[in-house]
Amino acid sequence: MQKLTTREDQIMQVIWQSEEGMFIRDILGHLPDPKPHYNTIATIVKILVKKAFLTSEKLGNSDRYRALVSLERYRKTDILDIKKKYFNNSLPKMMAHFAKEEQLSDAEIAELIRIIKSKKSG
Repeated sequence: MQKLTTREDQIMQVIWQSEEGMFIRDILGHLPDPKPHYNTIATIVKILVKKAFLTSEKLGNSDRYRALVSLERYRKTDILDIKKKYFNNSLPKMMAHFAKEEQLSDAEIAELIRIIKSKKSG
């Protein structure tokens, strides 16, 4: 799966929040200020269609866009790539990095341990 650019990711984050799809003007309305130009968003959305992240449906004179790639699928691929690229494909090394960098509280560590143990027995 191809990686998203920063702006593509920003647009996908908006679209992933909508089950019924979005028009360019809807996407633009959900982006933070300073907002890019409408034509910039339209161009990026067309690239996302070409990359097969989005599909479009013609409604009148406008296209409505929906995600073809779910957030969960992209996140899984992205995390696997990060693990491979930066942590020698080691989940313990990756988790240790985030535990240290995020300065997890005792409660957060206990929650992670509970999740890991529940996956181990399930």
